Amino acid sequence: MKLGLLVNPIAGMGGRVGLKGTDGVLEEAIRRGAEPVAPIRAREFLEALESLSTTMDLELTIITCPGPMGADIVKNTNLPFETIDIAINEKTSSEDTRKCVAALYAADVRLLVFVGGDGTARDILDSVNENHLDDLLVLGVPSGVKMYSGIFVVNPKDAAEVVRLVTQGTVHPAEFEIMDADEEAYRHDRFVIRLYGYLKAPAVPARFQGAKQASPETVNEHEAQESIARYIIDNMEPGEMYILGPGTTVKTLADLLGMKKTVLGVDVYQDGTVYNDVNEKRLLELVKDPEKTWIVVSPIGHQGMLFGRGNQQISPKIIKLVGKDHIRVLSTPGKLKGIEGKTLKVDTGDSDVDAMLRGYIRVITDYNEVRLVKVE
Repeated sequence: MKLGLLVNPIAGMGGRVGLKGTDGVLEEAIRRGAEPVAPIRAREFLEALESLSTTMDLELTIITCPGPMGADIVKNTNLPFETIDIAINEKTSSEDTRKCVAALYAADVRLLVFVGGDGTARDILDSVNENHLDDLLVLGVPSGVKMYSGIFVVNPKDAAEVVRLVTQGTVHPAEFEIMDADEEAYRHDRFVIRLYGYLKAPAVPARFQGAKQASPETVNEHEAQESIARYIIDNMEPGEMYILGPGTTVKTLADLLGMKKTVLGVDVYQDGTVYNDVNEKRLLELVKDPEKTWIVVSPIGHQGMLFGRGNQQISPKIIKLVGKDHIRVLSTPGKLKGIEGKTLKVDTGDSDVDAMLRGYIRVITDYNEVRLVKVE
């Protein structure tokens, strides 16, 4: 089997530094101290694949893109690989992605694993449509900031498992949604998202995150959000600091506190003082007493992702510092009911932190109403 690998080397660099994406702001991300994310995620996938190929005798050859788009990473493994003969720019672009997809297909690749975010998925879809690559299966390893598309698995190890199932011939293709989020609007605190199209992928639902769905705009939903927010406020103690993640449920809390909330960013509230749109570095500066610090987040609709999608500012370092017992998860009953599999998910980029968060976590669903929900 020939397995294609394409890496977007800059994907996700805008996350922890608070840029809510990397498209068009790479230089600013670097100025803020951003470090590459995609090569690490690609390496995690390849290590899992290498382990499976050793224990289960998988016969495959990786066909990959030149330099930072794949070859630089694969060459440090024991997996057999070939590099397509194609020129890419020193600063890789969406054009490079589209060209690589067509070249990989020409090299007989029919299953393509890419490491990137929603923007990379859109570029791949464009190439598939432009070149009529109708029988190409695509599998996304999450490395972007938001990743609202359904083509992504939950984490890199899941991608290796899906590849294994494909080699065994036990899965069939299905269409997965590719979402188009306007990053410029996102940075100005406006949520603009649309369905961009569909890509075919191996159908292994348990391994995929699913596409984001917006919270329902109903009176009951707003009332439930307000009840949750009032419960949090009524239990606040002087001196406590609250790290507030993105989302409309958390925004309701901010509204009742009388503070401005960055809907699509991370803010901090402490005794009436507000710090808006903070990044990882600023959070590390602000958290003076972890025992009096709380992380307040709400899962992404349908996906059920708590950490690792759109809130990378709340990094593994922050989560370790504050601790699982000081995480308050807010979700209305309607939102919980709509989460696929009825379980929450985490993909922080740190396997130790992911392990720490697994198990059961308290989810506040109404005033003085708490449910225990499993985190996978």
